[in-house]
Amino acid sequence: MVTISVLVTIAIPEANSLKEKRAIIRSLVERLRSRMHVSAAEVGDQDFVSRAEVGFAVVSGDLAAARSVVEACKRFTDDHLLGRAEVIDVVEDEAVL
Repeated sequence: MVTISVLVTIAIPEANSLKEKRAIIRSLVERLRSRMHVSAAEVGDQDFVSRAEVGFAVVSGDLAAARSVVEACKRFTDDHLLGRAEVIDVVEDEAVL
């Protein structure tokens, strides 16, 4: 079994309120869950207007398949945020059990 967890730090310079920020992040998290079939949540910087941390995780029996899903999720995140926010850091943690 392979697990890969990813922490994505996002800059949201156009957000003027927590409500605007959370709308962007909530949309991303919901779409990661429904379209990419991963576990996802806003996990940090929840009280900052211009920054957010979103985490997602993939569990698979095959390392190559898990890495493929992670790469697809990172591309999806970049595409989804285009024009509204920017990914400024990505940290991955991989465990093979």
